[in-house]
Amino acid sequence: MDLAKFKKVSHATWEAMAPGWDERHQYFEKIARPVTERMLTKLDPSTGAQILELAAGTGDVGFSVASLVGPGGKVIVSDFAQAMVDAARRRAESQGLENVEFRVLDAEALELEDNCVDGVICRWGYMLMENPGAALRETRRVLRKNGRISCAVFSGPTHNPWAAIPAKVLVEHGHMPAPTVGTPGILALGDRERLLELFTATEFKEPAIDAVDFTVHASDFDDYWDLLSRAAGAIAMVLGRLDDTAQQQVREAIADAIRPFSSGGRIEMPAQSLVVSAS
Repeated sequence: MDLAKFKKVSHATWEAMAPGWDERHQYFEKIARPVTERMLTKLDPSTGAQILELAAGTGDVGFSVASLVGPGGKVIVSDFAQAMVDAARRRAESQGLENVEFRVLDAEALELEDNCVDGVICRWGYMLMENPGAALRETRRVLRKNGRISCAVFSGPTHNPWAAIPAKVLVEHGHMPAPTVGTPGILALGDRERLLELFTATEFKEPAIDAVDFTVHASDFDDYWDLLSRAAGAIAMVLGRLDDTAQQQVREAIADAIRPFSSGGRIEMPAQSLVVSAS
């Protein structure tokens, strides 16, 4: 897929995911809190700092940063999808946040000046980009000399069965291609060596990687299916294109595959993110 076509598809995907993310923002913040806290610790923003959040979704990570930089600081909460930015703005208004600015920005071609922010934070964004190296170069460009990045991506499939199992089922049923190295996706940057190479190639100094475990849970299979079909990016888009028969076959196969993670109907599946920090 060429770059222009990929961006068009990716943009449509995340515009479509915005309602599901908006409705589930409390759920995402609860399960991801260990990841967010590690990211904030590694960013360590000073009072009065100017921080950019990329691929912000509904903005909760940026809002946490806003409380740390104080009224003299500023957080630019940005996403590539207008619907996500709109959802984040509504949430900020409901919380009375005044030190947050909202922008629609493409992380691979940031419409920002050089050396304009003290820090960049991005949870679960770089692995979904067509060219994460280009995005990291842009991140380095907008950071001031001693500015820091703190970002999270998902580890590989063995650490994230909640995403790996549905993807495997869809591949086995012929509904999506098997992932290849370099293809964007939820688990695309789970290899530590590749991560380090990306950061060092874009002139970040001494990148450090922390593995953070957490749990993806659902009250029952219907709840898990709702997560997959309304919020799981490319997986959700594939599921949405299936006819009723194919969708039911996939649903049954996924339900059978995740049975080891179900007890009394409730589902609890391990998850892991890699938090990368550098300056």
